[in-house]
Amino acid sequence: MYDELLRLLRDGMPEPAPAEFDDETGFLPLGVDVDGDVGVVTFLCREPLGLFIAGTTFHRRNGEWMELGGGGGSAPDRPLARRTASELGGHHLLTYGTGKTVRNADRLLPWGAKWVSQARLQVSTEVARLRVGNRFMSVPAHGHAVVVWGARRAPVVEALAEDGSVLGSLDLGQPLGALRSTA
Repeated sequence: MYDELLRLLRDGMPEPAPAEFDDETGFLPLGVDVDGDVGVVTFLCREPLGLFIAGTTFHRRNGEWMELGGGGGSAPDRPLARRTASELGGHHLLTYGTGKTVRNADRLLPWGAKWVSQARLQVSTEVARLRVGNRFMSVPAHGHAVVVWGARRAPVVEALAEDGSVLGSLDLGQPLGALRSTA
């Protein structure tokens, strides 16, 4: 699976995004994001207790991607069914998971830690693309997306309609309970 995660970081998500499990890898990629020297891959996998969505963060050092770690949680019912904004409580973007891993764990002293953060998002059917700063991301048919950042300040994600108009925005710097897009 590690080789597949590296391939996704290098090549991005396939178009169209896969819609079912690959029996060989045992997982289904949901999203990829790269911001400078940090990256994240999210995927759906089968666990003994059911379906699980996880995100793994990476840091590029000397041209090589180094896995930092990650985490995840149980997948919702029908995890590959994209939902409308009304099904998402009137929101175009919902955050269902966040994570943070240290990227300079080899330092001698505890202060000065640098972090890689990620947010896993569910995107409504009305959204065609996401804008994070100057990055644009297509939204796969299943409606899952992921955003990574290495800066101290979390980015704002904008949900864009097919015509490019902004449907809503989401400030990833807000506490998890407040991570609901503006309509």
